[in-house]
Amino acid sequence: MTTKIERRLKIKTRIRGKISGTAQRPRMTVFRSNKQIYVQLIDDIAGKTLAAASSRNIEGGNKKEQAAQVGAEIAKKAQEAGITTVVFDRNGYLYHGRIKELADAARNGGLKF
Repeated sequence: MTTKIERRLKIKTRIRGKISGTAQRPRMTVFRSNKQIYVQLIDDIAGKTLAAASSRNIEGGNKKEQAAQVGAEIAKKAQEAGITTVVFDRNGYLYHGRIKELADAARNGGLKF
């Protein structure tokens, strides 16, 4: 029987085999820990992180509200870097809860994916 983490890593490997980020359309990857949520815009060809945001410096609100603030923050940083479209990498997590809140806030901030 596989554990929850092994299941997520198997899904993550399958997703990463299909998507890749470029400088014009970077990969927006999300990492969710028990307390925080992190997001990066990555150019896989050059191997560089173009922008990043996390909930570590956000105070107040529950985790879903913090995720929405992180989504708005990454959308603002992407606009400053001249990025309008991204490839969304949910990193094996279900598209539900904090991941969905972050994605919706990034879309409302102007990112297309």
